[in-house]
Amino acid sequence: MTTRDTVVAVFSDVARGQNRKLAPLTDDALLLELGLDSLCIAIIVARLEGEFGADPFSADDGVDMPTTFGEFVALYTNVAAVA
Repeated sequence: MTTRDTVVAVFSDVARGQNRKLAPLTDDALLLELGLDSLCIAIIVARLEGEFGADPFSADDGVDMPTTFGEFVALYTNVAAVA
């Protein structure tokens, strides 16, 4: 399973678990328009930390907050490459 597949699976699972209708997960899809709230995003980040063993948002070097789904996937692709 690729990093992208894992991220898509977690987004889908959390949306389903929180009774949210998830918009299509395309690279240019804005995170704010995916149909998720901040609790969903927090759950996603926690689950992905479990999957990849790291949280890119807690890095000391500061991470630019992603605005699109593609940018979000890229953060975790970088985490997976280091782990």
